[in-house]
Amino acid sequence: MRTIIATMVGYALFYFVRKNFSLAMPGLEADLGISKTSLGIFLTLNGLIYGFSRFANGILADRMNARWYMAVGLALCALANFAFGFGEDVSYWITGEHSGDQFGNTMILFMGVMWVVNGLLQGTGFPPCARLLTHWIPPTELATKMSVWNTSHSIGAGLVVILCGYIMGTLGTNMAGDPDAVASIAANLGVSPDDAAGMERVMTSAAHVGAWKWCFWIPSAIAFAGAIGLVVFLRDTPTSVGLPELEGTETRQVKTEKKGAEHKAFLMKYVFKNPLIWILGFANFFVYIVRFSVLDWGPSLLSQSKGVSMSHAGWLVAMFEIAGILGMLFAGWATDKWLKGRAHRTCVFCMAGAALFVFLFWQLPADAPIWLLFTTLCAAGFCIYGPQALIGIAAANQATKKAAATANGLTGLFGYASTLVSGVGLGFVAQHYGWNWAYVGILGMAVVGMLVFLLMWGAKADGYEPEAE
Repeated sequence: MRTIIATMVGYALFYFVRKNFSLAMPGLEADLGISKTSLGIFLTLNGLIYGFSRFANGILADRMNARWYMAVGLALCALANFAFGFGEDVSYWITGEHSGDQFGNTMILFMGVMWVVNGLLQGTGFPPCARLLTHWIPPTELATKMSVWNTSHSIGAGLVVILCGYIMGTLGTNMAGDPDAVASIAANLGVSPDDAAGMERVMTSAAHVGAWKWCFWIPSAIAFAGAIGLVVFLRDTPTSVGLPELEGTETRQVKTEKKGAEHKAFLMKYVFKNPLIWILGFANFFVYIVRFSVLDWGPSLLSQSKGVSMSHAGWLVAMFEIAGILGMLFAGWATDKWLKGRAHRTCVFCMAGAALFVFLFWQLPADAPIWLLFTTLCAAGFCIYGPQALIGIAAANQATKKAAATANGLTGLFGYASTLVSGVGLGFVAQHYGWNWAYVGILGMAVVGMLVFLLMWGAKADGYEPEAE
């Protein structure tokens, strides 16, 4: 139980130094003049690097002490975030200027490198958790306890957007009462002070100059403290504290090693040459586009297209995550209750629901009651998180228990490749064509995802056959 709780808290804190970027983006744009396209590139590079980092760190984590591996990884992520918050100051130290092309290019390069480094280090979060949980939880209880553990990412993302929402709304210098702050923003944006003071995107997205820095410094301090807590509360394996290993786990490992050639052939048949796995992976690409579009761009989208304050925007995005937890639990129950384990069919209905509620949210006017914005956005989150959880279950069932991890690794790569669209793609569209076209893009991705799931409507619930055993 201590291992479950400690890894849940630890993994949630990885999101503190990962999804804090979303709330800081309006401030980075307003204070420093960083374009939505550039911010989207940050998101894309971070996501792509993270996807591949999880693979690499999975190999390393199996051979190292998971307690220290996770703790050190979280501490390094905190340090990368802390350095990111000093991006403006580092650029000034290097160039000797507070504005201009050289200053701006140096700042974007430094911040980009720090955020790519953070993405690389973020890959140290999940692999040690997988190692620890499989060592400390019996196989017969793993599915149930892992489903509870899986809520940690939504808890972490939800809490950090609330925290950063308050930071963006309270810390920093209130530009409305500070002419020097207005002049500084005007210089970064290349416009007159009068124009800067009247720009809607500045006033609605980041009224407090410099607050974005604290979105990195405060979460990084919390994460660093959490890394120390991981060292205190975690232990590597049962044998490291004088306890016996879980019965049966070593036997299965030896058997896999002896049958290496057979296992490779099995992977080729049930994963790499299995069209259903590729359909699930392709569908995962569109599911993650919708999820990351709201999670990463939600604060900017809410403040700039609906006029929502940053504090309220943080709560709305957090509620999107919390509704997603309920959606995951309901989708799993509904799959077994009504669809006889056919998770891919549940995903069709979920994606249709996500498309519907994204459309309704888009159509709400900027002066709509906050509760109506809250209801429609939460409904979209409730729908989109069902497929996010069920794709892993469907992939495991189709590939069978012998290839479940590999199948999930493959579909996961598609998921994080989605940042090519949800990151730089959505940022480019929003910057050059406006948020209305961004809504159209998100809606279109939800519809396409539903159609991809429909391709396997007639598939069986799983891929188990007599010879698979």
